[in-house]
Amino acid sequence: MKKILLLAALMIVGFSNTSHAQLEEGNIMLGADIGSGISTTTTNGLFGFNLGLDENSGYNIGVSPKIGYFLNDAFVVGAIVNLGYDNAEGKDDITSNTFTYGVQGFSRFYLTPSDIDLGDEIPAGQFFIETNAGLAGVNIEDAESTNGFTFGFGPGYSLFLNDSVALDASVKYNGLTGVGSDNYTHSLGINLGIQVFISRSQAEDTVDQF
Repeated sequence: MKKILLLAALMIVGFSNTSHAQLEEGNIMLGADIGSGISTTTTNGLFGFNLGLDENSGYNIGVSPKIGYFLNDAFVVGAIVNLGYDNAEGKDDITSNTFTYGVQGFSRFYLTPSDIDLGDEIPAGQFFIETNAGLAGVNIEDAESTNGFTFGFGPGYSLFLNDSVALDASVKYNGLTGVGSDNYTHSLGINLGIQVFISRSQAEDTVDQF
């Protein structure tokens, strides 16, 4: 509970701050994407949106919270936790339930961070490229599961609502290879997310309050 309250406090700080704390070395990025971010044999991406790289259809819900640190004004490294649920209709109208999970490292590179000068120009946008890799599992109810190495990469766009908050949209190729019922699955997924950018000093001050 304490960790949840801490995260909520950091998010509030990010929403209330307007001191040009977005793309700067030493800043912290907190947020989450909608979608599990893990490829399965059913669906992947935003509420089941995919481009038909795998068979079957259904719906997908998931969330991928993330935290990142700016190594410079353009490059972010951090960690992602993936949680998701798939409901898919297979052969003979049999419905399967799939639970996905993962822990990954990620990197994000903003293409032209020096061009961001919000001022009175709000909202303002910025393109980025994001990659991720780590361990993940796809557990199918009453069936075999796949656990192993997962990865993803693709372009995205951040729409800054103010100096500290941005809405994200990205298109990613996602792959999962490992031991289990499927040696390799892949898909194209669309994810939406929200990110909050705060300075390191703000984060430290918030942590000290707990």
